[in-house]
Amino acid sequence: MALGFVRPARPEDAAEIARVQLATWRVAYRRLLPRHVLDNLDEAWLARRWSAAVQEPPSATHRVLVAVEQAEQSYLVGFAASGPADAEALAPGEPPAALGAGVAAVTDLLVEPRWGRRGHGSRLLAAAVDGWRADGFTHAVAWAFDGDEATRKFLTSTGWEPDGAARALDVDDMLVGQVRLHVAVPAEPTDTP
Repeated sequence: MALGFVRPARPEDAAEIARVQLATWRVAYRRLLPRHVLDNLDEAWLARRWSAAVQEPPSATHRVLVAVEQAEQSYLVGFAASGPADAEALAPGEPPAALGAGVAAVTDLLVEPRWGRRGHGSRLLAAAVDGWRADGFTHAVAWAFDGDEATRKFLTSTGWEPDGAARALDVDDMLVGQVRLHVAVPAEPTDTP
């Protein structure tokens, strides 16, 4: 029987996080992003960026979490990264204070496709919510590609909704649309007699 769990990322996870990111993007985004862009992504460069994110986060509220599938061996199969909403979370033309101080932003939430539909995404999101709650965040936002039905369906199935914001990323002279989703961070569950 396979077990899955989530834990904070460790410095030695950076290469595996980069591998999962690259493998997932090349499968999930192959029809959304130009092929040469996906083909030219450098795994070592991604690993260095993840190493920095894990070892030197901009604040204590910036977190990288990893999902682990554990059977006879353990496999890092997904990850989530989030922190306080910043300029990258804003829609074009939105003023810097539009989202407010109590908003967390998901920058990445990926599970390698071959490990999908085993609860890893839900565990990652639940662990992120626990962290946001502990840090005092009351809301969260995430950008999703227009054509990324899997991410949009997953987030909306857990209570996220589009907030009306949209943007287009310029990916090597190709505009790729995104929509922003948001959710209220639920209050701490209370024990009832």
